[in-house]
Amino acid sequence: MSENTEAQEPAEKAAEGDCCGVSSCRADTEQSLDPAVTVIEARTNAGCGCVSDQDGATDLPVVVIGAGPVGLAAAAHLAERGLDFVVLEAGDKVGATVSEWGHVRLFSPWRYDTDAAARRLLEPTGWKLPDQDALPTGAELVRDYLVPLAEVPELAGRIRTGTRVVAVARQGVDVTRTVGRDEHPLLVRTVGPDGAVADLAARAVIDASGTWGRGNPLGHSGLPAPGEEQAAPYLTGPLPDVLGRDRERFAGRHTLVVGMGHSAANTLLALAELAKTSPGTRITWAVRGSSVARLYGGGDADGLPARGALGTRLKAAVEGGEIELVRSFTVTGFTSPDEGPAAGPVQVTGVTLDGERVVEADTVVAATGFRPDLEMLREIRVELDPATEAPVRLAPMIGPNFHSCGTVPPHGERDLAHPETGFYLVGMKSYGRAPTFLMATGYEQVRSVVAALAGDRAAADAVELDLPETGVCSTTLVTDDQLPGASADSGCGTSCGTEPAEVTVASDEAEGGSCCGTSTRQPVTIGVGAPAGLGFATGRVHGYSGDAERGDD
Repeated sequence: MSENTEAQEPAEKAAEGDCCGVSSCRADTEQSLDPAVTVIEARTNAGCGCVSDQDGATDLPVVVIGAGPVGLAAAAHLAERGLDFVVLEAGDKVGATVSEWGHVRLFSPWRYDTDAAARRLLEPTGWKLPDQDALPTGAELVRDYLVPLAEVPELAGRIRTGTRVVAVARQGVDVTRTVGRDEHPLLVRTVGPDGAVADLAARAVIDASGTWGRGNPLGHSGLPAPGEEQAAPYLTGPLPDVLGRDRERFAGRHTLVVGMGHSAANTLLALAELAKTSPGTRITWAVRGSSVARLYGGGDADGLPARGALGTRLKAAVEGGEIELVRSFTVTGFTSPDEGPAAGPVQVTGVTLDGERVVEADTVVAATGFRPDLEMLREIRVELDPATEAPVRLAPMIGPNFHSCGTVPPHGERDLAHPETGFYLVGMKSYGRAPTFLMATGYEQVRSVVAALAGDRAAADAVELDLPETGVCSTTLVTDDQLPGASADSGCGTSCGTEPAEVTVASDEAEGGSCCGTSTRQPVTIGVGAPAGLGFATGRVHGYSGDAERGDD
């Protein structure tokens, strides 16, 4: 080979596709096209990773962690692209987490609750979308969508239930090893139904395991309150089945609900309903903030009527005396009887503006949000925002200090990529500690990620969200429960004070005073490049944990 030919070879390879910012996609010969950055940095900056070009990697499956709505949507897109994959689910059935809150009705109708690729796989089997204007419960979402989806020929046999992922790593190297790192496939360590440990090699890993079951503590500063661990028998998760499975635990008893999100609202309203037929049922609602205007929301102007009605009903229940609201309550400790719940209530101590207060309760509902399981990711290189624990490029789009209007900027594979080639956090887990997640956002995330894994860069970059206007920031609806000093003509303070995403309002002109665009019930399309109609669905919005006061509480 001549000297001239050797000099031209890297340039020719780059011209053939730029190979994601490196001169070669072969791990033993690749070099960054920019000598100032490493190979991994070049791949990450290019939003790719040459996953499909790793030597031998194409013989390995893509591993999807979690068989919930987003995980199965990822499987549907992988099937459509003809990529080998396996789905690992810790529960004993698909949608196991959703089934735990199966008694809760979603805010959004069926037409927003399914993924496009999933529908394309389901329709040839004779499946039909239920009444598109009906609001399904979590149980109906599992029964009428997730279970049939898992049974289509393209997915059947590729889903392993009862298989918990305990770690993700690089096969043969730990997180400190850099040289030749991408020569090694990803490794997923699992524990099966029989307790047996098994390792699975993967060309890529899509972690859609969510955050359910890893609740934020009830204490302040992000830490458990003294005595909180000992009070565990008194505590429940954010969405107990008050009127069904868990009725006996609440009927005729005193319940303290802590949190300021839609999960708290659902539980509070269920308790108020229970109290109508069960004498002695008492309800106390404790929030850290001095205002609950954000949760009361936009009422009739909410783009999702069921969500607007939730806030309206909750406000009426508080004002009617069915629910005792304790504002500015910061939990500082728990005192439990030595003999356990049978001996009496737990004492929950908190600091308020008027001094210390003790609430005695038979049950405490912890609706203070979730945090992701990062321990399982200690041996791979993830780049997370230190505040939200979300991918660093995604975090500014979802940060709860600035985003509470329901309009989520479009984001895809480039925003979800980590320094660890081929690893992605998607769905609720990708939001870290941010309290708001939209199911349709997860569907668009996995569509983009799978397109990138298939080498379709154009499709991966064409991201779009199709969202109805929330109305929660309407100045005409949220003015009677403001924080002291809040402007009467702002409605949501600084919660919308961010760089606006590209927004197209599907009406002749925007009306009303919403800081999110319009207070009328209009669809809002955000994004570029992808077909419209990708849909919107509610996620689970939970209260905050970790600070004494927030500007929009």
